[in-house]
Amino acid sequence: MPVTDQNPTPSEIRRPPLDVISDLGGWNLYFLGKFALYWKELIGLHPLENLAFALLLLVPLKSPKLQRGRAIAAWPAAIALLYYDSWLPPLSRALSQANVVANFSLTYLLELGGRFVSISAVSLLVVVVVIYLLLEKWLRLTAFVLVALITMSVGTPSSTPAQPHPTTADGTATSTGIASVGNVDPEQYLRKFFTDEAKRTVAFKPVAATDTPFDVIFMHICSLSWDDLRAMELDGHPLFRRFDILLTRFNSAASYSGPAAIRLQRAACGQQAHDDLYNPIRANCYLMESLNQAGFKPAMVLNHDGHFDDFLKTIQTQGGMREAPMPLEGAKIAMYSFDGSPIYDDMDVLRRWMASRGDASKSRAAVYYNSISLHDGNRLVGAPRTENSMDTYRTRLKKLLDDIDGFLTDIEKSGRRAVVAIIPEHGAAVRGDKMQFAGLREIPSPAITLVPVGIKVIGPQSLREGDTVRVNDPTSYLALSEIIARLIARSPFELPVFSPADYSRDLPTTPFVAHNAETLIVGIGDRYRLKQGNGAWADYQVVNESQGVRYAR
Repeated sequence: MPVTDQNPTPSEIRRPPLDVISDLGGWNLYFLGKFALYWKELIGLHPLENLAFALLLLVPLKSPKLQRGRAIAAWPAAIALLYYDSWLPPLSRALSQANVVANFSLTYLLELGGRFVSISAVSLLVVVVVIYLLLEKWLRLTAFVLVALITMSVGTPSSTPAQPHPTTADGTATSTGIASVGNVDPEQYLRKFFTDEAKRTVAFKPVAATDTPFDVIFMHICSLSWDDLRAMELDGHPLFRRFDILLTRFNSAASYSGPAAIRLQRAACGQQAHDDLYNPIRANCYLMESLNQAGFKPAMVLNHDGHFDDFLKTIQTQGGMREAPMPLEGAKIAMYSFDGSPIYDDMDVLRRWMASRGDASKSRAAVYYNSISLHDGNRLVGAPRTENSMDTYRTRLKKLLDDIDGFLTDIEKSGRRAVVAIIPEHGAAVRGDKMQFAGLREIPSPAITLVPVGIKVIGPQSLREGDTVRVNDPTSYLALSEIIARLIARSPFELPVFSPADYSRDLPTTPFVAHNAETLIVGIGDRYRLKQGNGAWADYQVVNESQGVRYAR
């Protein structure tokens, strides 16, 4: 038999299968892909949990049945672990919303899928695969993976990579006026916050019979934040120059419509925890009922049917507003929602309300108007089914701002008297950030919950003294209630000239706390702190690097 001293080529070297104790085999690619995504800050990483998974894959198993069983079980475990490492909502939250997602049209689901699949992420993973194929025959990648996971497990105290302190675009650290509190425990901070908020309330003084009647109109707008306005370059729209008072750091405290609507309807009291929104509250906390007791008859107007996610029922049950919405038969349809339901033209609906209002010189109304014209997934009438709603957001936003501006002009021309307050529910997240793709609002970040709130006094001979007053302190719904209460107690329509500063001085401030069912963001000192589900608190920074914008405190 011939003897040869020729060494085997790399192709002749058999790689161990996935279930061999000495090598992770193809699972190395799984971990290397995660390392790459983590390096680009596209996911978080739980090193201890990933190390445990890797070690389980390396446990020696002699039985072929056990080996096959582990190989089968490893795939769902790997997918679940990847989801856990991602910045997607906690799985319990995602499962709880399954019935909501089931109502999405196929077109909208495909649109969301396109946003979720990042071209940069896919390109990165392709590079990782190529590198893996080039190196796996020559290097013991399992050793590298294990050393990396062990090092990260020892050196990383939290499950999310630490973020630098929020800064302005030029890199300067900023503050919102909330005193720096050092390394205070966020849980302790929250307990004190909600205890203090539970004590705060705004009282509405009943109008006198001799006072000049006027209406109070709340325009609750879905999907509009300061960040959205800046992204669309519409923050300089003429509408914002018309306001008498503009709250520039108003926190809606929620990133979904239902909770935001409850918060506005309970605006006469301090901010509640998310779960408490669905519990009974004192009668004097309900905004519309408080206005009713003060002499203003409540009315509800929507530019949609209110069925999705039981929005109308939520307002009536948790919001304490029992009035039925104004009928919309015959109104002009402007677009269709992501579930195919009609959305009516804002200007047409508002003019219909004005026509139905009757004699406004002898009575007072408190009107709640809700518009979803900017909601994600809306499709314009006549548009192709493949139209991307993000591509039409600027068009829809420009029209809505023009319609609101035109509505204010219509009130002026009619000779009516009204106080109009524009309050967005939350932003649209049109830019997204590193932790959420565009349109996803599970994390109530400041880019989503800091919304433009403006108040306008309209009426014959209602002359304003000075320019628009911009309130730059951190505020929320209590400040809005306080302004309305002051306008009722000292009516600007009884004055020859009114000063907006008289109604916006020393407003109640509210530190930044925003939350959904399982996600919390708290502004403490010069940092935002994030907690998802039962996870640990971590620093959170919103950075839209592609636009060169750092959204800072």
